[in-house]
Amino acid sequence: MPTLLALPFPTFLDPVAVQVGPLVVRWYALAYIAGILVGWWYAKRLVADARLWEPKGVPLTPADIDDLVVYATLGIILGGRIGYVLFYDPLRFLAEPLQIFAVWTGGMSFHGGFLGTVLAMVLFARARKIPIWSLIDVVAPSVTFGLFFGRLANFVNGELFGRPSDMPWAFVFPAGGPVPRHPSQLYEAALEGLVLFLVLRFFTHRLGALARPGLVSGVFAVGYGCARIFVEFFREPDIQLGYFLPDTVPFGLTMGMLLSLPLVAAGAYLIWRALRPVPQAE
Repeated sequence: MPTLLALPFPTFLDPVAVQVGPLVVRWYALAYIAGILVGWWYAKRLVADARLWEPKGVPLTPADIDDLVVYATLGIILGGRIGYVLFYDPLRFLAEPLQIFAVWTGGMSFHGGFLGTVLAMVLFARARKIPIWSLIDVVAPSVTFGLFFGRLANFVNGELFGRPSDMPWAFVFPAGGPVPRHPSQLYEAALEGLVLFLVLRFFTHRLGALARPGLVSGVFAVGYGCARIFVEFFREPDIQLGYFLPDTVPFGLTMGMLLSLPLVAAGAYLIWRALRPVPQAE
């Protein structure tokens, strides 16, 4: 495969953003913080705009979003880490259990963080007596900011790179050997972050989707699941997992694909449920 068209990995990108003595601040951590803060701001904007909820009215307040942030942050971090441990590298963490707590070294699963956040929202909604699907509908578009910043941080770290490629925008990643590879982290940042945000914004601001509980959540689940499955065709699978069914499926299945398929199915059900005619008695 020719390497003349490959782009060298930018040497000025350092995973460490700031270091003062023993204190090290990484871009990966800053990406999580930025995603939570910007998502918090955007969720409050959705709740504060009563026009988006007509004719039913807004079922929660900006103050509810303020209080939710703590629950959601714990769900993201704990769920993301536990998901990575269980889904992607259980044998290594079984042999080195203390490494489970070394979150600063990387290793977070979106699907685990997704489940952790959903559980946090369910508990919060029950405690506040808030309609659960309306709460998730507000949080779902806000998640796209974290996805965008997180994938950019993956690129800065030179991790989760793509499969070998001869495209002119392929990069030679430091950990990927001399072979040029797809910058799959940037594909995910564009699709899961920017494109999905624009789609959800169209649904919330133009189609009045917030008035149909569960619709925005369903669109998010289908959109993310499809985007992730698409990018998995270009992303190098985790070395400890490889491909599933490589002899029966031409392209091979990856863990990301397998975890995203139930998400797409659940999202399709939510969309159907939100759009189905409501009986007059209800």
